[in-house]
Amino acid sequence: MSLIVATVMAVALSAVAQQAEPQMKHQDTEVYAPVPPAVTPGKNDGDPPSDAIILFDGKNQDEWVSAEDHTPAKWIVIDGTLKVSKEHGVGNIETKKTFKDYQLHIDWKIPTTIEGSDQARGNSGVFLASLGPGDAGYELQVLDNYNNKTYVNGQVGSIYKQAIPLATPSRKPGEWQTYDIVWTAPRFNENGSVKTPAYATVFFNGVLVENHFELKGQTLYVGKPFYKAYDKAPIKLQAHGDKSEPISFRNIWVRELTFDPSYMLK
Repeated sequence: MSLIVATVMAVALSAVAQQAEPQMKHQDTEVYAPVPPAVTPGKNDGDPPSDAIILFDGKNQDEWVSAEDHTPAKWIVIDGTLKVSKEHGVGNIETKKTFKDYQLHIDWKIPTTIEGSDQARGNSGVFLASLGPGDAGYELQVLDNYNNKTYVNGQVGSIYKQAIPLATPSRKPGEWQTYDIVWTAPRFNENGSVKTPAYATVFFNGVLVENHFELKGQTLYVGKPFYKAYDKAPIKLQAHGDKSEPISFRNIWVRELTFDPSYMLK
């Protein structure tokens, strides 16, 4: 058989095979169920939507406890804000509820009277999963970096000691700032090994600073990160113990997220 004849036969067979395959219609890739739940957005950007769990509305600390012993939180509520009480000593607080995957919104403000430099200038943290006093957990750094130099994997907007932020859109001390966070918790196998790692996406003052960053484990001050198996965990706010007036928090809410694989095209 000549090369020309073989080529013609191959082309013919390919054409027959293509004709035998059913031609797809646009309806074949359209999905109508399950229908996503309706959510009423907040009136303004940053306001909680209808399905949000309100963690702090400016009135009380009912959704929070001491991270050390789970006694009632001993921070103070003043002028609609939540801040560390120096009269009761410093101490981290965490949510009574535990969470897995979620969307979190939180406003925070560095005081105009802030003092210090480097890491001792408005230092706090939003811990995306608090694993107890003996573990570091997973920290998104809070710090004044408007005019304050520090190591970039520990500056504001960093996943502490792991992810350098993509930008530094800090406002001046005395001005409110916002974090909008999407947290995907790690999954573990029955033997405690990592099945899928944790991911974090962070918008800081509306600017993307962490883009679906894959965490290597807990955010340690010293040493290499590692994972420790857990299912759900509280969200924690850090009282760092700086000598200056503590920072303020307000408008804290969270939306629990669930992944439904039936939305995916087969």
